[in-house]
Amino acid sequence: MSITHTIATSASRRVTVDAEDGVALSIREYGPRHAALTVVLLHGHCSRTESWSYVRDALRRRYPEARVICYDHRGHGDSATAPRHTYTLEQLGRDLHDVLDVVAPTGPVILVGHSMGGMTALTYVDLYPHEIGTRIVGVGLVATAASGLAETGFGRLLRNPAIAAFRTAVRWAPALMQNAKHLARKLFTPIVRNAERGDRTVGPRILALANAIHNQTSIVTMAAFLAAFTTYNRTAALPLLSAIPTLILCGSADLMTPPSHSVAMASAINYADLVLIDGAGHSVILEEPDRVADAVTRLVGRAYEMGQTTHRGLVAVA
Repeated sequence: MSITHTIATSASRRVTVDAEDGVALSIREYGPRHAALTVVLLHGHCSRTESWSYVRDALRRRYPEARVICYDHRGHGDSATAPRHTYTLEQLGRDLHDVLDVVAPTGPVILVGHSMGGMTALTYVDLYPHEIGTRIVGVGLVATAASGLAETGFGRLLRNPAIAAFRTAVRWAPALMQNAKHLARKLFTPIVRNAERGDRTVGPRILALANAIHNQTSIVTMAAFLAAFTTYNRTAALPLLSAIPTLILCGSADLMTPPSHSVAMASAINYADLVLIDGAGHSVILEEPDRVADAVTRLVGRAYEMGQTTHRGLVAVA
């Protein structure tokens, strides 16, 4: 793994890190290079770093001296595509480790993941438990689950025979299925709106951003990860998070990962901060970015109070 190029801009630094298997991961880094704390924001399935834009900006206003890192998972956004068999949550956990080894090799780190990003963070905890309380000083799990994705909400569709047929069709005719995806967007847009945004009225700017994010992901990437979700189970990692400040946040109208998942995770973690945002759906980071940033701010504050990170440069700005 290595940094292959860096482009500095006034707003961010763009970095490409090669994962252990050579897949190039696109990273955006904000704030001082040698900050006292690094916050890593992990996006969800069929999304990209831009999904965190509003939360990221709100968080940077609160902690201008902290460093914030966002990156696109393999097969998403500006990161490279990869062999289909590597589209697993375990591989995403290892990718995260590769990213941290290059861009944040020292100093305390807080991981905050939305949906599949939260599953990536939990997988990381399970794969590298020795880093909890040392390198990793806080974890935020937003609109996500530790297991049972196919048992509640829209996740029950994962066990529908039609989904298995869809994955098979993508495997054998990816180009044809990609074209079919484009044609189906208009038909499925109302369903996506209801599933992801709960019962709140969402402005056109947020809706346009969310649609653009989803529409750019390869159908091969989409289908491959669906298989991974059906067997995903990282409940064994939850007790490990009792050693560090942990945030669990979900919208009350989330149909993808219903609040029952968040309640179950919180019950397995001592002193977890459980936040339910009334009326918000699965895209809570787009719907309520300030409230999500408020919760992450508390997470950072708790890490400081526990002595997990230094005070220098980490005073929240009012």
